[in-house]
This record gives sequence, structure tokens and C-alpha cells, in this order.
Amino acid sequence: MTDVLTVVTAARHWTLTDGTEHPTGFWAEEFLVPYGIFTGAGFDVTVATPGAATPVVDELSLGLTGGVLPHTVKRFRTELEDLAPVLENPVDLHALTTDDVDSYDLVFYPGGHGPMEDLAVDKLSGRILTHRLASGRPLALLCHAPAALLATVDDDGSTPFAGRHVTGLSNREELVNSFAKKAPWLLEDKLKEIGTEYGKALIPFRPHVVRDGNLYTGQNPQSSKKLAETLVDALG
Repeated sequence: MTDVLTVVTAARHWTLTDGTEHPTGFWAEEFLVPYGIFTGAGFDVTVATPGAATPVVDELSLGLTGGVLPHTVKRFRTELEDLAPVLENPVDLHALTTDDVDSYDLVFYPGGHGPMEDLAVDKLSGRILTHRLASGRPLALLCHAPAALLATVDDDGSTPFAGRHVTGLSNREELVNSFAKKAPWLLEDKLKEIGTEYGKALIPFRPHVVRDGNLYTGQNPQSSKKLAETLVDALG
């Protein structure tokens, strides 16, 4: 059986420049669509969070403001209810050793604004990402999840992800959100700053997946299906 470690943010807010805490969590589509594709392919999925904290869904991802139509929202809410036992009982990301991580065929990070708050500064997650990249085994990050790559930057400012081709939510896509004007930083800018070769689709909010060796990234929520299917094909 193919085993997937899905690393989900435990953050419940994103701290903005004026000190306000914007409520957030994981993005419904980015967790649910890949989860369904993976399990539909017969994969076994384990959910992990920092400290084994129960993750929460970003309510923006369950409404029209998040670009989700009512019939899809209804389906997502039903799926979240069905997966409550999984989400309420994650393994502790911080308790995993590199040997533990090596036992998984795929390590996958879904997004939401949450990773901007916790995974971006989580050095234990950063070490897992660094080890996984070096292992040559599949590693995938979606939308805001590449923020976790910032935690791989060492004291001299270098990261093994420098020079790697990646994507993630673009500045133009982020700034559709009014609260993003108070963001302490934007993902596209930071990915360029740490030396990755950032790329994006010509048209915002269209599916876009980038593969660089064993590293797979998806640009936005609309890339959830394409990224997951790409990974299933790669692991097939």
C-alpha cells in the first residue's frame, strides 16, 4: 500500500502587521480534494500537525468569498464531518523522526493561510522538508504551504530549496483578499527571496503544477486536483 503523510497547519489565525489576528486554518479544497483522490487510489493517508493539535478549517474556504459554490460547500462540509475522527486525532509532527518520515511514500503539505503563521517558522518541519528533499522521494506542497520552506533557511541564509523550481499562491492572487494588504509578507516575494525559482500561471486562479525532481508544488486551490492526480500517476 502507498502511504501518505499529510502535514496540516495547526494555526487558527494569521497575525497581520497591525497586530490583528485574521481567523484561518487549512483550506478545505486543498485538504479534501487530494485526500479523496489519494484514498480513492487506495493510498493510506496519515494526518500530522505540530503538537498533534486538532486543525481547523478556514471558513473562508467554505463560502462564495473563497470562490466555492453552494453545492460544493455542502459537499465539503459533509466530507469534513465524515473525516472528523481523522482530523481530531492527528499524529504529532514534532514527534516524527526522519526514519518515521522515510516510511511514507509521499509527504504532502496542503495550504490555507495557516502555514504562514506556524509552518513558516517551524524548524522541526523545516528539518523534515530538508531531509525529504535530499532523500529523492516525493514531496509536495500546495498553495500557501510552500511557506513552510522558509523554515529550511539556516543561519547564513541558505536553503537546499534554493534554485529549485516551485510555485505557490501569487501576489496577485493573494491581494484579492482585502486583509492581505496588511500581510507582514507575501508568499511569492519570500519564495523569490530565499532563492527558489518561482513560477506561476499566466492567468490567476487557474490550475498550475510545477515538478522539479522529487519536489512538486501547486499554485492555488484550483491546483488541488491536478497536483493530487499528478502525484498518483507518479506513485502508480
